[in-house]
Amino acid sequence: MKVVVVGAGIVGAACAFHAAAAGLDVMVLDRGPVGAGTTSRGEGNILLSDKEPGPELELARLSRALWEEAGEELGADTIEWEAKGGLVVAGTPEALTALHAFAERQAASGVRTVRVDRPADLEPHSAPGLPGGVHYPQDAQVQPVLAAAALLRAAVRRGARTHTGEAVAAVTGAGGRITGVRTADGTVLAADAVVNAAGTWGGEVGRRLGAPVEILPRRGFVLVTEPLPPMIRHKVYSADYVANVASSDEGLETSCVVEGTRAGTILIGASRERVGFDTSMNPAVVAVLAARACRLFPFLRGVHLIRAYRGFRPYCPDHLPVVGPDPRVPGVLHACGHEGAGIGLAPGTGALITAQLLGRPWRGADPAAHTGLLPDRFLTTGGVPT
Repeated sequence: MKVVVVGAGIVGAACAFHAAAAGLDVMVLDRGPVGAGTTSRGEGNILLSDKEPGPELELARLSRALWEEAGEELGADTIEWEAKGGLVVAGTPEALTALHAFAERQAASGVRTVRVDRPADLEPHSAPGLPGGVHYPQDAQVQPVLAAAALLRAAVRRGARTHTGEAVAAVTGAGGRITGVRTADGTVLAADAVVNAAGTWGGEVGRRLGAPVEILPRRGFVLVTEPLPPMIRHKVYSADYVANVASSDEGLETSCVVEGTRAGTILIGASRERVGFDTSMNPAVVAVLAARACRLFPFLRGVHLIRAYRGFRPYCPDHLPVVGPDPRVPGVLHACGHEGAGIGLAPGTGALITAQLLGRPWRGADPAAHTGLLPDRFLTTGGVPT
């Protein structure tokens, strides 16, 4: 089977990695370098801690196991794999009660959770007086671009190929089944199946393939400090982060997310706003994020920021990624709409797409657990989720 994967970000690379490992003939198509889009604007988070029980959490659990497997093949140092764990902290007793209830629901779905009475026991430099939190030992991190490049190199070693260009139209045959993709320079790449892994541009690529899905850009900022000695041990974030991830508000939302990297820099987020593809720098957002981080870790008041970067997360209105075959155009499969969770969900997405291409369940995965991610929910006018 010939498969064209549109998109060489982390999700497209994971799709190519698993499809090539299964013996499929894979071509990866992208208009730019590997991981140059949303992948290069992320923190590399592999999280279970921020997901409600349901299909996305099940995908995250599958992905967490597959990331560990991939790390063994690709090399943990190559992708900067860190099984650092996460710490979610509450700022008020009321927030702590809600966080505990959330964690109990997750634990019932198989997530490891540990109540923390004194966050300073896990993070000695955190602000004193925090009422408590929850430790998530399974949360982890990779360096996103290194991970995408390593996955794609492994796919190429198994016979996958790459092609630089922009997908502009589907080529279809009898019965409307896709037979290939035409690029901007007129090249036609023959295919029995096309995987839409175009990230923020997944909506436009879906439209060009005759299978529109509503994927919107959601802008976010990340701040980067000067390199420091190890000061923060986990990914640490405030409990309101989960609510912001699930919100559909168009206006600016911010929550406190702080974590260290192997290079010694500290990453600070997170902001979310729907402003189209406006790439403007917003100093007010930077100031808010910095202030929140300093309240959580007071030592940051004496630390210099060296840069702030922004990017667009592929946002779907129902806050679920779109993973699976599109019934409107035989041969088209979607693997997009992961918003800010694409790094963590990529391996599971690639595995499910590969299983769907082969027409069989993925090993160890319950197909029923992932039906909520299928594109069937877009079968209304305009591609809006039902």
